[in-house]
Amino acid sequence: MNLFIFNFSMKKFLFKISFYLIGIILLFAVLGSFADGNTDDNYMHFAVEKPTNIIMGDSRGSQAVLPGILKDKLNKTFDNFSLNVVQSPYGPVYLQALKRKIYPDTRNGIFILTVDPWNLSLNKSVQNLKDFPEENSPLKNMYFYDMSPNYEYLFKHYTRSWFKIYTERAEKGRSNTYLHKDGWMEVNVNMQKDSVAKREIEKIDIFYTDLSKTQAVSQKRLNSLEDIIKFLQPKGTVYIVRIPGSERLMKLENIYSPDFDAKIGGISKKYNVRYFNFSPQAGKYTYTDGNHMYKESGKIFTGRIADSILSAQNQSK
Repeated sequence: MNLFIFNFSMKKFLFKISFYLIGIILLFAVLGSFADGNTDDNYMHFAVEKPTNIIMGDSRGSQAVLPGILKDKLNKTFDNFSLNVVQSPYGPVYLQALKRKIYPDTRNGIFILTVDPWNLSLNKSVQNLKDFPEENSPLKNMYFYDMSPNYEYLFKHYTRSWFKIYTERAEKGRSNTYLHKDGWMEVNVNMQKDSVAKREIEKIDIFYTDLSKTQAVSQKRLNSLEDIIKFLQPKGTVYIVRIPGSERLMKLENIYSPDFDAKIGGISKKYNVRYFNFSPQAGKYTYTDGNHMYKESGKIFTGRIADSILSAQNQSK
């Protein structure tokens, strides 16, 4: 008799709690449906259709290369799959993420691999793959790249209250760092001379100067760049692009890795891919912090990438 009462009470309890669980699930489902380019700096990379034309690199590439400009000039829809130097340097993690990201039956695609010494570097003390910084990147453990809403990403990598997804949605006003559906990171900051100078000091004199003391261009990362080229070549045409930073940063990079262009040039010859080195044109553009190109300069710069690709295509005919 007591067992019957216990079983009846347990069933009643489970029946009641199921309504609470369903309510919580529905609440999360509704809040997650508002995720967009304001949610964080990475979400939209995992919530769009699989692309056939891709831009790769770090935050320099995410801000300087605008897929919309490429589309206008090359008549192809691009996805900017560049995150940042910690989460998407060239390495095995980035390659595996690319394999999940790209449309599997891609043919005649255009692939722009943006390079700089930093996204091909590694801390001198790191020897094992498990110690690479991108092991903590969302690229490491994400399976779905074309779900919208992407609840896998939100559960794994969104660390704030989900109510923020709703209250801070783009409909209420875009954030200063807004990730467009095509992967372009639009950054809006104070571009007054004093503000830019302060950010440039923090980025170059502190961050990159300190980084140059502990890191070096890594053969392992160069090998991964080659692996990515080999993976992409059967699917289309690969172009390597070096995006400039400010003249001050270019001087630091040339001291840090004086043979960088020779290394990239060697890879481009080995695989017969074009290498567009825009670093000598550093003074032609405006930067938000010495490293990242301001969006208006990015539009001009992207147009020059497209013109270089068109010229290469005409030469190969």
